[in-house]
Amino acid sequence: MRIAGPKSKIQNLKSAFSLCAGLLLVPTLACSAPEAAQRTAGGLPLDRIKLPPGFSIGVFSDRVPGARSMARSPKGILYVGTRGEGKVYAVIDRDKDGRADEVHTIAAGLNSPNGVAWKDGSLYVAEISRVLRFDGIDDLLKTPPKPKVIADAYPHDGHHGWKFIRFGPDGQLYVPVGAPCNVCDPEAPIYSSITRLSPQGGKPEIFARGIRNTVGFDWHPQTRELWFTENGRDRMGDDMPPDELDRAPRAGLHFGFPYCHAGRFPDPELGKARPCSEFVPPAIELGPHVAALGMRFYTGTMFPEAYRGQIFIAEHGSWNRSDPLGYRVMLVRLQGNKAVSYEPFAEGWLRGGSSWGRPVDVEVLPDGSMLVSDDDAGAVYRITYAAPKK
Repeated sequence: MRIAGPKSKIQNLKSAFSLCAGLLLVPTLACSAPEAAQRTAGGLPLDRIKLPPGFSIGVFSDRVPGARSMARSPKGILYVGTRGEGKVYAVIDRDKDGRADEVHTIAAGLNSPNGVAWKDGSLYVAEISRVLRFDGIDDLLKTPPKPKVIADAYPHDGHHGWKFIRFGPDGQLYVPVGAPCNVCDPEAPIYSSITRLSPQGGKPEIFARGIRNTVGFDWHPQTRELWFTENGRDRMGDDMPPDELDRAPRAGLHFGFPYCHAGRFPDPELGKARPCSEFVPPAIELGPHVAALGMRFYTGTMFPEAYRGQIFIAEHGSWNRSDPLGYRVMLVRLQGNKAVSYEPFAEGWLRGGSSWGRPVDVEVLPDGSMLVSDDDAGAVYRITYAAPKK
């Protein structure tokens, strides 16, 4: 199936905003990009998005309903998973102008195919209870092949059952299994974990435990250590507990769930069973209930030096907080291998207590620009940088 049409016209062109004071000292100060007018494209109010000086945001595609996790093939085809839609898309920018020309539906009727990953000519797709592989899909977009099932031993629970997947530096496919509850201690050890398995399938190996639900992870480009986001439990109040950015330098670590949250908050129901001192604390605490999902280390060169090697996190946004929080892309800065700050990079999807979009995942393109998926708006955005004129 192919969805195509004329590109949306640029509407409501705004005058450029002046440079923020002190931009050299505070490169993440939220202000609109100078010299590059913000725009409303495809009916999306992108003029509301605030970015640091020099950055601009545009629509890569507004024809991707339910856009969630992203993976890119070496041929430049962007694959996008979904949840409730049950579909996987292939999004193509053939003329390389930063806006997609085609969207193909390569699979439909799947069970929350949130996760997508690419390896050796094949697309891997994670449903709730199994992992599929589409061989040679780049050349078969109009006639997609029937997928092969490489793993079907995962639980069928819908609660936190959708999966983010990605291949690690070891060549293994990493597949998380969320807790089947808000807070509980299931007997089966596979719950609340990150597993890994061979690209050919087989029995999953548990890599890390005590993780309530992660829907985004990446490996440090130098240390090759796994970093991941984690969603904290609900019903402990507006400000408790924080979501987390965690680091797993080796296999076998336990990150505390369901006994301890963020390394220092015993669970009110299960915390007496094991003390927080037994578990690995987060690399940095994130906002409470922000639903931190996709994350990437920035490995491109388009953005200024201050952003290179840093972490971008898509926050889907709270559903259970008196004052909504999240609905933005955040930046975690590192010094060496230590997270030292957590600050807004792109925000404006939330306004006056209501939202018009919900970021899900981020992906760095070869030219150094960055894509952001939005399952609420059914879009993928592209963020670019050009040095502000003096």
